[in-house]
Amino acid sequence: MTTVLVVRRNGRTVMGGDGQVTLGSSVVKHGARKIRRLYHDSVLVGFAGSAADGLALMERLESKLEEFRGSLVRACVELAKEWRTDRYLRRLEAFLLVADREHIFLLSGGGDLLEPDEPIMAIGSGGDVARASAMALYRHTSLSAEEIVLESLKIASQVCIYTNDRFVIESL
Repeated sequence: MTTVLVVRRNGRTVMGGDGQVTLGSSVVKHGARKIRRLYHDSVLVGFAGSAADGLALMERLESKLEEFRGSLVRACVELAKEWRTDRYLRRLEAFLLVADREHIFLLSGGGDLLEPDEPIMAIGSGGDVARASAMALYRHTSLSAEEIVLESLKIASQVCIYTNDRFVIESL
């Protein structure tokens, strides 16, 4: 698993993720990039779960974004419908966290398309820790979105054995 977190504050959307890849109980890579920019660098997407499945889903999302001319809402709705109804896609074991300047979505293989109440969402094995940390920092400090993401990922990496401290952070 992994940890991917997104926070939007003061007009900035920031997504970060760790770089650890595990196979069973072994770490096989420390510096993987689980965050990508899509559609003319206007959309951030991160994945947790199977790397191959996450990358396959990112490609599908990218084609939906092209098809719907960058409309993140429409692309996510269509991908969620396809993911839920297509027999092949239903077997993919990954979660996607997707954000632009206005929206944050979590997509899952169960056909879930969730938009959080607060401008914070996380996925992966360390996602709950990162999200809780981010919510506390968001509510009780004036830290920037990037600072909140960085500090929350640091905390998750100290708690979750499947999360390391080699972060990739992207912002819009």
